[in-house]
Amino acid sequence: MSQLPVKISGPVAVIGDVHGQVDKLESVLEQLQARPDFRKRAIVFIGDFVDRGPDPRGAIDIFLELRRHHPCVTAVAGNHEFAMCSALGWVPAPESAHWPDRWVSHYDAETTFASYEAAFGELDDLNAKIPASHRDFLRDLPWCVEHPQYLFVHAGLDPARPLSLQLQVLRQRDFTLHRPDWLCSKDLVFRDPPADCAKAVVSGHVCVPKVEFRPKRVLVDTTGGSGGDLSCVLLPEKTVLTSGQEACGTVGGGGKSWWKFWG
Repeated sequence: MSQLPVKISGPVAVIGDVHGQVDKLESVLEQLQARPDFRKRAIVFIGDFVDRGPDPRGAIDIFLELRRHHPCVTAVAGNHEFAMCSALGWVPAPESAHWPDRWVSHYDAETTFASYEAAFGELDDLNAKIPASHRDFLRDLPWCVEHPQYLFVHAGLDPARPLSLQLQVLRQRDFTLHRPDWLCSKDLVFRDPPADCAKAVVSGHVCVPKVEFRPKRVLVDTTGGSGGDLSCVLLPEKTVLTSGQEACGTVGGGGKSWWKFWG
């Protein structure tokens, strides 16, 4: 499968941190699919597919299936994907970062192991059981997606550093960093972008009670993987769909999964 798009345009649907919450993701996607502009709207996932929620493997399966049937679906890496890929040796990581121990001990990774039927903490067992398509997807996730009006990144931008420098690191994915701020810093979630950034920065990473819209920031993580409704923000309209809403006129009735109706 081809690389994920890193430059998009037009109307967008951005989906907050999924964290294996398949039921909530299906609810949001059913609502999107029911919209007349479904195929004309780019879909961006803001990262953190894995850990915490009940079915990380299922969430990735849905993403990959969605890509097969929709013209423009993409995603950015979250700190949980960064930690997982570093721990499993899929991306270069300095030994001093201790990612194998850190991911298993501090990232609520139990559900990720369970969803692949691997023994918790046994990295070799997990590595052997993850399909190649999932490994390639997680390993190759971009760190940012660019749009004429928006910049999508998991945590945010540093207001004290020039935009051009930050974009260079994000585009190149600098794996020499122990914990890249743009993916891992909770502080950046609540900071505006640097003055030379004309775009609004859209991010997740930290759970907020409801989607936040500021002149230069949009925050879309409303579950944190541990409760609440998953949110999807339609841009530029600033319309919010949530997993607590019901879709009207969807094709996914009868108790079957919504994506099985595509052909």
